[in-house]
Amino acid sequence: MSRTLVQPVGQKRLTNVAVVRLRKHGQRFEIACFPNKVLSWRTRVEKDLDEVLQSHTVYSNVSKGVLAKSKELIKAFGTDDQTKICIEILEKGELQVSGKEREAQLSSQFRDIATIVMEKTINPDTRRPYTITMIERLMHEIHFAVDPNLTSKEQALKVIKKLIEHFPIKRAPLRVRFTAPKPNFTGLMEKVAEWNATVISNDISGTQPSIVCEIEPSILHSCEERLKDVQGRVEVLSVSAHAEGGPSVEQHDNVEVPQAVPAKESDAVAEISETMQKQSICTEIQGNAQGKQQRRCKECDVLMDDKLYREHCKSGWHKHNYSRHKNGLPPLSQEECMVEMELADSKKDLKDYDF
Repeated sequence: MSRTLVQPVGQKRLTNVAVVRLRKHGQRFEIACFPNKVLSWRTRVEKDLDEVLQSHTVYSNVSKGVLAKSKELIKAFGTDDQTKICIEILEKGELQVSGKEREAQLSSQFRDIATIVMEKTINPDTRRPYTITMIERLMHEIHFAVDPNLTSKEQALKVIKKLIEHFPIKRAPLRVRFTAPKPNFTGLMEKVAEWNATVISNDISGTQPSIVCEIEPSILHSCEERLKDVQGRVEVLSVSAHAEGGPSVEQHDNVEVPQAVPAKESDAVAEISETMQKQSICTEIQGNAQGKQQRRCKECDVLMDDKLYREHCKSGWHKHNYSRHKNGLPPLSQEECMVEMELADSKKDLKDYDF
């Protein structure tokens, strides 16, 4: 009786793959693809099928290596051509990812959507953009959920419409330059007045006078059509015109939430309030200054009771002034210090994103 020598196989085949699954006629069909190539194929970035598929084979179960039967393929797809079936599964199938991968993708896309919303919106009172942290908080307030089947830009535009309904926020205007021949420049000015555009500057010298103004993004295409009457043209200078200065940090507390959605106190605001309560040393010093030994903090330029000096040196106020003292800068009061620290935190959040 002959025996076959079975040697162990150290390589596990069809494990480091991206599986695309399609259910049709009650049967499950799967194909094995290279990781990160399925989305490139669907967005038409990758056009070589061999760079996407690990093999031109249709499986019933990729992880177990079970091939699909020819009868099942003909019944479901009307053909047994493996390549054509692979293309159909690649186009219509569902990409299988793990829970952690899906969570990471949704979190990354949520950040991308928040970044686009921040770039395209402003506070109508200050004409400055909100910080990325504020935008994410507002998106949570309206219970926004990421749809992986839509692009980030499409979802960002939907988010902006919802935010405008509930919060003091609006689309940032477009900064454009209108140009028309000199004989038709008067007609151009009349059209600009009809569009309620905000004129920034104009240049009437030369044969092609121009005017720089800010308009609503929704009327850009209509402006291009109506400029044909005066033989003019439009040039977009900035897709989102913001006021000079940093993001609108001071307006964070003034965002009103409707009654239907109960507002929760911001974590940053709560931390500031708690820190201010812990570091309210000046008030205690003024009340207990008489008849007690006092010490002067040269970094903060304040007098305080000897017992409170150790606690003061551990405070964020003292640490911030200590850094300023090392750089040769004058000390700040407790209130000024907290405002500067909050602005620094907001700018640090913005630096995490490359615009």
